[in-house]
Amino acid sequence: MVLAIISSLEELIDQYNVNLTQLVFCIFITTIVFFGSLMTLVESHLPNSIRQSFRYGKHRHKGEADALVSYLEVPKGWFKHFYIFAFGWSLLALYLIVSSIASQSAAPEYALRFLDLVCGGATNRKVQVDSTTALLGTVLLTLQCIRRFYETNFVQIFSKHSKMNLSHYAVGYVHYFGAIVSLLSNTAGFVRGSQPTEFTPKNLSQIQIIYFLVFMFAWHQQYSSNMILVNLRKDAKTGAVKTEQHLLPKGGWFNLLSSPHMFFEVVMYFCLADLFTPVRTWKLVFLWVASNQTINALLTHQWYKETFKDYPKRRRAILPYLL
Repeated sequence: MVLAIISSLEELIDQYNVNLTQLVFCIFITTIVFFGSLMTLVESHLPNSIRQSFRYGKHRHKGEADALVSYLEVPKGWFKHFYIFAFGWSLLALYLIVSSIASQSAAPEYALRFLDLVCGGATNRKVQVDSTTALLGTVLLTLQCIRRFYETNFVQIFSKHSKMNLSHYAVGYVHYFGAIVSLLSNTAGFVRGSQPTEFTPKNLSQIQIIYFLVFMFAWHQQYSSNMILVNLRKDAKTGAVKTEQHLLPKGGWFNLLSSPHMFFEVVMYFCLADLFTPVRTWKLVFLWVASNQTINALLTHQWYKETFKDYPKRRRAILPYLL
């Protein structure tokens, strides 16, 4: 019965060229841009339910709470859950592409069928990225997932009282699911009738090496920025947690930006999106990440200025000297 339903769904997706992954990211982009614009332009006129649903963390809604929205809130510390998922999901993708390249054979049938189901259908998926590019992109995103898994589960200090809407929690899972799937969706060896190419360092182009270096620089700087935030809540001598309050960060890229960690997130996803230039889904992934991080950075910047009266005027929200 289940197999029959899946087969019927595959036929419909193939017939109508429905790319479920692209559809989800289009919905994400539209939602964040629409509600983000409302929050930055006319927030005072919005009902508390929308304001409370959208805001979380340091810039959470502090007015009268909506009972239904409050019921749908979960601890912000649950962020660590979808990084546990991303950790495993990215390693699976890395295993599949390494195995495919090493054996010089197409991906297993279950992987091909799964990609057909969520990425547009068997006859509509085309090879747009060589296996070397896909391997590089998968390695980079896996490194990011591993580091964020480590940070959120072993380093980051979440306030016990901080909440977020259940929708934010769900979106985290869907984001990593879709982004990692999109690394393989149009890759040689993961499209029916195609084969991966043998990997050698000579296959890497100059632009790929540049993007690798830029990504790793952003990767390291994001970690350094996150550690500045973590250390604000720790005793410098003992390392024990001394507060769960949001304090004023200083040093590093915080001298220029309110949210350098969000800036470097955008930089990393730009590198990946440009590596996967022919793949439309990755353009959508980048637009989603850029719009989401920008809206959150603007709200965070506003909170800093309202909370700290002597907040440095030279700091921008997310783009140095510009925004």
